[in-house]
Amino acid sequence: MRTNNRSIEVRTLLKLTPEEAIEKAGNHLIVCEDLEELHEHFAEEIAKEIESHSVQKKATKLILPVGPTGQYPILARIINEKRLSLKNCWFFFMDEYCSEDGRALPDTHPLSFKRIVKEMFFDYLHADIEIDEEKIIFPNEKNIKKVAKQIASLGGIDTCHGGIGIHGHVAFNEPQKGVEKSGPRKVALNAYTITINAIRANVGGNIENFPKFAFTLGMREILNSKRIRLYCRNGTPYDWANTILRIALFGAPGPDYPVTFIRNHPDYIIITDKDTLQCPKYII
Repeated sequence: MRTNNRSIEVRTLLKLTPEEAIEKAGNHLIVCEDLEELHEHFAEEIAKEIESHSVQKKATKLILPVGPTGQYPILARIINEKRLSLKNCWFFFMDEYCSEDGRALPDTHPLSFKRIVKEMFFDYLHADIEIDEEKIIFPNEKNIKKVAKQIASLGGIDTCHGGIGIHGHVAFNEPQKGVEKSGPRKVALNAYTITINAIRANVGGNIENFPKFAFTLGMREILNSKRIRLYCRNGTPYDWANTILRIALFGAPGPDYPVTFIRNHPDYIIITDKDTLQCPKYII
């Protein structure tokens, strides 16, 4: 699957100082002071787009992640303060875990993305904020074959906001041949995804019972968005995202790290924080 010798490329990229990385990335990189500023930036970007489209009486069509999530309480606060209507907003969430029998996790499950977004975002909105619940879409067994046509019928996505996985997955588009052309589907999660997500999910590293499957939007929907904004951060004491940040910014596009395909897009920006931009302590 490798399109070049990644190990050599990665060693070279990890030797770039933060200053060199900033210069090399140009306007495709925004560096926040810390995680708090990153979440503020994320929330403000979404709110500004909703407000701008509302003034123009246009629908807002977004792809949104559940990771990062720290932006959602801030976004709810901004929406409440500005009394922004969400009635004409379409929120397509990137993915949702599912069971082996192909059913999305119920929103009573602690790992349910739908539950997390409800508790961190929608429950914070004031009762008088207009919102159309039919325009909040999480991929599941009932809509997975319809969501691509639904997005197309709306004229496509305005902005795809997302995170980046440790091996470059965006949504749950795991590395595989032809991934850049993939559409919405049920996917098997690989060992890298299961392991790191289990480490960060407050389940005690329980990889045995961690979900092994998910529904996801495809790279096709992501890459066809008018704008792509990805937020890459460690968010933990571990420096797990420092390498993928540099691969996403500078690595040769290839299916072994799906995020690299965004660099063929005309309008993409990666937002990070100073911690994640640092060189790792050891370059091996």
